[in-house]
Amino acid sequence: MLSRTEPASSSTPRTYSRWASLVVLCAGTLMTILDGNIVTVAMPAIQKDLGFSAPGLAWVVNAYLIPFGGLLLLAGRLGDLVGRRRMFTAGLAVFTAASVLCGVADGQGVLVAARALQGVGGAMTSSVVLGMLVALFPEPREQGRAIAVFSAVGAAGGALGTFLGGALTQALDWHWIFLINLPIGVLAWVAALRILVPDTGAGLGRGADYPGAVLVTGALMLTVYTIVGSGERGLGGTLALGVLAVALFAGFTVRQARAARPLLRLRLLRSRTLTSANGVQILMIAGMYGFQYIGALYLQRVLGYGELLTGTAFLPAPIAIGVLMLSLSARTIARFGPYRVLLAGLALITAGMALLSRAPVDGSYATDVLPPLLLLSAGFAAAMPAVTGLAMSGARQEDAGLASGLFNTTQVVGGSLGLAVLTTLAASRTERLTGAGEHVVAATADGYRLAFTVAAAVAATALTLAAVLLRPGDGAPHRSSSADPSVPGVRTGTGT
Repeated sequence: MLSRTEPASSSTPRTYSRWASLVVLCAGTLMTILDGNIVTVAMPAIQKDLGFSAPGLAWVVNAYLIPFGGLLLLAGRLGDLVGRRRMFTAGLAVFTAASVLCGVADGQGVLVAARALQGVGGAMTSSVVLGMLVALFPEPREQGRAIAVFSAVGAAGGALGTFLGGALTQALDWHWIFLINLPIGVLAWVAALRILVPDTGAGLGRGADYPGAVLVTGALMLTVYTIVGSGERGLGGTLALGVLAVALFAGFTVRQARAARPLLRLRLLRSRTLTSANGVQILMIAGMYGFQYIGALYLQRVLGYGELLTGTAFLPAPIAIGVLMLSLSARTIARFGPYRVLLAGLALITAGMALLSRAPVDGSYATDVLPPLLLLSAGFAAAMPAVTGLAMSGARQEDAGLASGLFNTTQVVGGSLGLAVLTTLAASRTERLTGAGEHVVAATADGYRLAFTVAAAVAATALTLAAVLLRPGDGAPHRSSSADPSVPGVRTGTGT
């Protein structure tokens, strides 16, 4: 039986308990990441069962993304104030209860509302994980390994969700893609209470800027809503909402500059490493998230795969990502530095997207899908731990929860942006070609090729920005300042 570690005020927890804590954190994170992708393959079955229209079906995804992306920053800061373990366990409880509601939903409104509640719980859980991780592993060598494990779980979880979604939907029905979270959530919640180190936080009296919280939460939720609904709304409506979101962000910035106890210490944004790493991540995730969604549609609508076969086709991705991250990531970053590893990973992602941009109508999985899938997996396995370490290295220990929330927020914004832009481009090209008389399958394939071409350009842009903005010696760490040459460039407890 694993024993609970001592309170945070005592000495560093024993190694076994700290690694057990990492397992708990990874389990909670995996559940939320799986749920962001597991619905992809099940969407046609959900539409048929509950009678969703094509625009309405998008809200099965959007209802989750909007509160998830909008609340991450606030939840991260509240975790710093009330205690990160308390925020994590409360989020697990909310997410698990909402999953059950999704699983028993028998109408459109119930499912959409339950998905929104899932987004709230997911934000509470995900926002504090990185902050807890760097606190659990202050020694740089172990911190690099822990980040590699955490990144492997997160990266593989996205692709694994596609496989599980197809398997559960075909073997049982779509309800089980949500109900499977009940045993996982309960076990993770119990383990979190028994294993994770209790922490009290700074207290709500220190930094509970409620007007600022309203402004930034409204701005983030409106931003995600603007992005994910852009295809339905048209250019005029999208621009109007975008201007309103910018105005809310501007009001939040002014508030933070004047507040006695700001929600977001603006000094955090003065870290070039942190802001640049988050910007690179937005572009990287935009391409990868769009690939997962459009890649699944290509297999189903062009190559004619069923749900289970589609999920199985993605299975090499989590295997490759997990193996590469766990066996090579920390050592590679230690030897070459996070900057070079990030550039190599982004180069592989760009190459993989470029190969997908030629996917034919009569394509073969072995020659047209698997090779770029493995390139993307290898690239993501290299880039994700490197950019995570760079982003978290730019934050002080007392801001770790906020930095974690910010990092997760940019993931959601990037994923939402990629999904909205790439699917809109693909649909527009397909509609134009079918209107001109081209066969629907050929037109659909052409639309997907356009989306993959744009995704390759986005990845190339991320590569260029990373090369310029995160260059060692310009404010971005190449190797750790520690004397240990095996330590990746991750620091905690230092100034920005």
